[in-house]
Amino acid sequence: MVALTRTLSPALAGERLGAVLMAGLLGLGLLFVSGFAPTVALHNAAHDWRHTHNFPCH
Repeated sequence: MVALTRTLSPALAGERLGAVLMAGLLGLGLLFVSGFAPTVALHNAAHDWRHTHNFPCH
Protein backbone atom coordinates (compact mmCIF):
# COMPACT_ATOMS: atom_id res chain seq x y z
CA MET A 1 0.00 0.00 0.00
CA VAL A 2 1.34 3.42 -0.93
CA ALA A 3 1.19 6.12 1.71
CA LEU A 4 0.00 9.41 0.31
CA THR A 5 1.59 12.49 1.75
CA ARG A 6 0.48 16.00 1.09
CA THR A 7 3.13 18.64 0.77
CA LEU A 8 2.69 22.31 0.13
CA SER A 9 4.74 24.07 -2.43
CA PRO A 10 6.59 27.12 -1.08
CA ALA A 11 4.19 29.42 -2.96
CA LEU A 12 1.11 27.85 -1.36
CA ALA A 13 2.72 27.85 2.08
CA GLY A 14 3.46 31.56 1.68
CA GLU A 15 -0.13 32.28 0.63
CA ARG A 16 -1.45 30.37 3.62
CA LEU A 17 0.83 32.24 5.98
CA GLY A 18 -0.23 35.55 4.43
CA ALA A 19 -3.91 34.64 4.85
CA VAL A 20 -3.38 33.69 8.49
CA LEU A 21 -1.52 36.93 9.20
CA MET A 22 -4.17 39.05 7.48
CA ALA A 23 -6.96 37.30 9.41
CA GLY A 24 -5.06 37.87 12.66
CA LEU A 25 -4.51 41.54 11.91
CA LEU A 26 -8.16 41.99 10.99
CA GLY A 27 -9.25 40.30 14.22
CA LEU A 28 -6.91 42.39 16.35
CA GLY A 29 -8.05 45.53 14.54
CA LEU A 30 -11.69 44.73 15.24
CA LEU A 31 -10.94 44.09 18.90
CA PHE A 32 -8.96 47.32 19.16
CA VAL A 33 -11.63 49.42 17.46
CA SER A 34 -14.52 47.92 19.40
CA GLY A 35 -12.59 48.06 22.66
CA PHE A 36 -11.88 51.78 22.45
CA ALA A 37 -15.03 52.95 20.66
CA PRO A 38 -17.65 54.80 22.67
CA THR A 39 -20.68 52.63 23.48
CA VAL A 40 -23.03 55.01 21.67
CA ALA A 41 -21.02 54.69 18.45
CA LEU A 42 -21.21 50.88 18.59
CA HIS A 43 -24.95 51.00 19.27
CA ASN A 44 -25.54 53.36 16.37
CA ALA A 45 -23.47 51.20 14.03
CA ALA A 46 -25.43 48.08 15.01
CA HIS A 47 -28.70 49.98 14.74
CA ASP A 48 -27.87 51.25 11.24
CA TRP A 49 -26.76 47.76 10.17
CA ARG A 50 -30.07 46.30 11.30
CA HIS A 51 -32.05 48.90 9.34
CA THR A 52 -29.89 48.31 6.26
CA HIS A 53 -30.63 44.56 6.36
CA ASN A 54 -34.35 45.02 7.14
CA PHE A 55 -34.21 43.57 10.65
CA PRO A 56 -36.63 45.09 13.13
CA CYS A 57 -34.91 46.76 16.05
CA HIS A 58 -37.66 48.62 17.90
